[in-house]
Amino acid sequence: MSVVIIDYGSGNLRSAAKALERAAREASYAGDVTVTSDPDVVRRADRIVLPGVGAFADCRRGLQAIAGLEDALTDAAIARGKPFLGICVGMQLMATLGLEHGEHKGLGWIPGRVIPLNPDTKDPGPGGTGYRIPHMGWNELDIRKVHPVLDKIAQLPTEKRHAYFVHSYHFAADNPAHVLATVSYGETVTAAIGRDNLIGTQFHPEKSQALGLAFISAFLTWSP
Repeated sequence: MSVVIIDYGSGNLRSAAKALERAAREASYAGDVTVTSDPDVVRRADRIVLPGVGAFADCRRGLQAIAGLEDALTDAAIARGKPFLGICVGMQLMATLGLEHGEHKGLGWIPGRVIPLNPDTKDPGPGGTGYRIPHMGWNELDIRKVHPVLDKIAQLPTEKRHAYFVHSYHFAADNPAHVLATVSYGETVTAAIGRDNLIGTQFHPEKSQALGLAFISAFLTWSP
């Protein structure tokens, strides 16, 4: 059983790898965690994680710049249904279109657009300081849909459902059924999205401490 973290020049690879390795140990997951940009390794993987930090267009170009990588990713995740996790911009890339600094086509796996945050400025926000962009910090998850990877989080007390976010754009799904969790940040913001064998988080599970480890552990044992 192998888990691959895609290295395409845009991602918090070290933190993601360490979090996955720790979660694998704690979940007694009998598999290797590998960081790779090799399309053949991606095709053979049992589970795939696509991280992403930065602008949508830059991440999209990073994927396209590595010969065969996007095709391998699509073959594994879409054609063969391997469990797939997108983190932050890695989640956003599943959309139809990204609107950061122009219009840029996404992978088109989950219909929707990646749009700028637009919090209600009349609301004073945390500490009365207003809602700042980028959205950076801890926010309480609102679980909107029953999902095996979110079950452990849904069972946590409300005060322990906080996850860590750093972003200026979020995923506006065409189909509300694909929105698994949201947070409130002057507006309702998509926090997790998914369908079939695909799941993605706007928050960073690798930086979300106990909640993040619970989420990653559930992903590693998920059988969609």
